Amino acid sequence: MAETLSSLQDLKGAGVSAAAAVEAPKYVQKLDKQGRAYATGKRKDAVARVWIKPGSGKITVNDRTVEVYFARPVLRMLLSQPLVVAKRVGQYDVIVTVDGGGLSGQAGAVRHGLAKALTNFEPELRPALKKEGFLTRDSRVVERKKYGRAKARRSFQFSKR
Repeated sequence: MAETLSSLQDLKGAGVSAAAAVEAPKYVQKLDKQGRAYATGKRKDAVARVWIKPGSGKITVNDRTVEVYFARPVLRMLLSQPLVVAKRVGQYDVIVTVDGGGLSGQAGAVRHGLAKALTNFEPELRPALKKEGFLTRDSRVVERKKYGRAKARRSFQFSKR
């Protein structure tokens, strides 16, 4: 330290300049040439690429309607959660390509990607979506199988004789 602080007032004055230099990051709208916002969502082994643009609220997953691709109502409810929290149901057309994993992981990946795309289109929605946990990537993945084991942790059946 080049300068010595002799009193609490000196310490108080020194801290102000450091705190003023640190500002919260500014989030800006990110759109492509067609006026769409893009984001990638991930969950387990599933990866979803999501584009949103203003429209009538049509959701297309892998060139199929969401009702056909995600037949279970729970999965459709899961991927519409970011739109419900942001109060934007029926305002955006959503185009999704998703692959890998199962249907549950894919629905979670679409939800993650949709929330990120919403923040790219409307940065002021970020606090609401972050509070609900939609912007956090769920890092839990399947544990690998080990040798000498039936599965990741289960051992083979033991018999004394």
